[in-house]
Amino acid sequence: MRATFPSSVTVPTPDAGQDYPGWTVTETANGVCLITDQRIQAVELTGALAAGVRRFLRANNLSGPVIEIPGAERREIHLVVGAARAAMAIEALRGAGAIVHVDGASIPLPPTRLSTGSACWGISPGESRWVPPVVALAAAVRATETCRRSHRTGMAC
Repeated sequence: MRATFPSSVTVPTPDAGQDYPGWTVTETANGVCLITDQRIQAVELTGALAAGVRRFLRANNLSGPVIEIPGAERREIHLVVGAARAAMAIEALRGAGAIVHVDGASIPLPPTRLSTGSACWGISPGESRWVPPVVALAAAVRATETCRRSHRTGMAC
């Protein structure tokens, strides 16, 4: 079962944001967490949808920072911007089963230790050319779902 990450153990420290300029981060007993705000948000995807979205973004040169969460099922958190002006995109993402983290949600940054292992970068901020807008991620989800539906009916994508 997917869940948000606890933020009750966070303690702000002056050094926590050193490697993440412009991001609000806090130090926890297990590592460092990003706190979503008006500048940066996150979209969590799982399973085949996560894999399809990652392929779509890479193929279209739209990839941004991605945090991989260890566990039995593939789980990725894509960092995004622009959620404040993208209500329809957020609604579509949630309808597809994504968790959209906004307004103070706590996101584990690598190498934060979790009960299933340590978070790691699938694509680090230094490897990506940008942090994509949430509407780009919503378009990737829509394209991935359309392709998956087509495969079920025998059509090629």
